[in-house]
Amino acid sequence: ATWADDSGAATSLFPTPLMWRLGIVVPVVFALIFLLGTVGNGLVLAGLLRPGPSKGSPTNLFILNLAVADLCFLTCCVPFQAVIYTLDSWPFGTFACKAVHLLIYLTMYTSSFTLAAVSVDRYLAIRHPLRSRSLRTSQNAWAATGLIWLLALLFSGPYFSYYWTVQYGRLVLCVPGWEDESRRALDLVTFAVGYLLPMAVVTLAYARTFCFLWVAVDPRSPALETRRQAKARAGRAMLAVAALFGLCWLPHHVVILYFWFGHFPFNWATYACRLASHCLSYANSCLKPLVYALASKHFRKRFRHLCPSHCRSHHHQCLPAQGSGPPKGARYSSSLGLPPLPYLSGPFSPLIDPIPASFMAINSSWSNHVFKPYLPR
Repeated sequence: ATWADDSGAATSLFPTPLMWRLGIVVPVVFALIFLLGTVGNGLVLAGLLRPGPSKGSPTNLFILNLAVADLCFLTCCVPFQAVIYTLDSWPFGTFACKAVHLLIYLTMYTSSFTLAAVSVDRYLAIRHPLRSRSLRTSQNAWAATGLIWLLALLFSGPYFSYYWTVQYGRLVLCVPGWEDESRRALDLVTFAVGYLLPMAVVTLAYARTFCFLWVAVDPRSPALETRRQAKARAGRAMLAVAALFGLCWLPHHVVILYFWFGHFPFNWATYACRLASHCLSYANSCLKPLVYALASKHFRKRFRHLCPSHCRSHHHQCLPAQGSGPPKGARYSSSLGLPPLPYLSGPFSPLIDPIPASFMAINSSWSNHVFKPYLPR
């Protein structure tokens, strides 16, 4: 971290021992974010791209888009940001300085817009399941994804000219280059369009969704109520992802707003706040896969399909992969549970959408025929 005096000479902001400690801690933190996020989002991509009838469901396509945006951010932005916080000088040139900050805001806009689209998709799936069937198609999901990236590029494009390199003595710094009024206007637009608006859409959509689920209770139709509760669990999983995004990016925007409208001296305390807010916003990209794994049992099943050796033991055999039938004459113990059925593939088994228990309740004769060969004896 450096600052420039009136003569243009660059001076270190902190004492040498403190800079030495930061030079160790910051790369370690950023390396952990990079490694965990790359592995986690890579597993998400592998699970979503795995052949299967549910591969092209709208929800899965939106989650795929989130994983792609997070991987772009982790691989193209986090390593360079670690350099900014570790070294006094920017060694990668002007184009990299511009491109890195463009990608930071491009992926941020993409994630926030995608989360808003997912919340609307969940609302339509639960509130209007039949009328929205023609709208919630894979073709429309792909079109929405393309529109999201175009809008994200439109709003993040100015950041390519927002940053440039400046020579201070022997050092090269990657810093904002616009006048203060233009910088403040762009930062306010980013906060309003890239954070407030998507979070408002997410809040409204999920509030209406859960209000509908709370009110629309029909005790005479337990099967329908079971199905609604299953969809509610799917909505809660994606709500957790949206809440994670909101919490992780809020400090970043608060620091920027405080810089423009409060007293923000350039000292150790403000530097620590800025560094912590950046680390938290970057951590959002590596925590999403963890939320998927904790909130969705179907994601965990897909992960086990990718790593079949992990579900083998001395007493249990690995469950058959989706789309394959059980071995002839196979018997499953009650502790292992029922195997995944190929008959419940397609629209009944997307990554986040749980299989509605009411499906078997409504089709009792069919379910008895399917489950009977696999029940423990």
